[in-house]
Amino acid sequence: MTTDQTNVGPEGETCLPVKAALKDAPVTEPDDPRVMAAVRHFRIVVRSIQAHSAWVERQCGLSAAQLWALWEVARAPGMNVSEIARRLSIKPATASNLLDKVENKGLLKRARSGPDQRVVKLFVTEAGDELLRTAPLPAQGALLDGLTRMAEGELQGLNQGLEALVEILSIKDEGSALSPMPPGKS
Repeated sequence: MTTDQTNVGPEGETCLPVKAALKDAPVTEPDDPRVMAAVRHFRIVVRSIQAHSAWVERQCGLSAAQLWALWEVARAPGMNVSEIARRLSIKPATASNLLDKVENKGLLKRARSGPDQRVVKLFVTEAGDELLRTAPLPAQGALLDGLTRMAEGELQGLNQGLEALVEILSIKDEGSALSPMPPGKS
């Protein structure tokens, strides 16, 4: 491959080979302490979320996302799949698959009611209530819990910085914004 060639990434975007990209690379050292600190912080955040998810699964037999969905249904019985998807910031199809797993464990039930029998409402079962009585907190997940505890200015700055980083990334999967993080291994 010559340095003039471009590669096509997973989403059809073009990516320059390393040697070609070096011509336009910023003049910063790879060990810039600010950059390396940010890398370390990202790693800590991701690994903390993965560790929390693995711990939740060991404690109650549900993934962190499944526990969060069950908790949301308990907070507002009768909600539908679209509402769960909105509250968890995931796609409705992802929410439906996640709820199938919780339902298969006997912790959740779906019921049709009212004049429009197409509308499916969600309810926590007795077994689900029992699990929630002993389930670990925060039920909505470590990341959301941490973000909600941040000061307004810190959260705003974090959002601005992450938005700028997403804009800079040459390969980005915008659809991943509505996908739960994979559980970690511990």
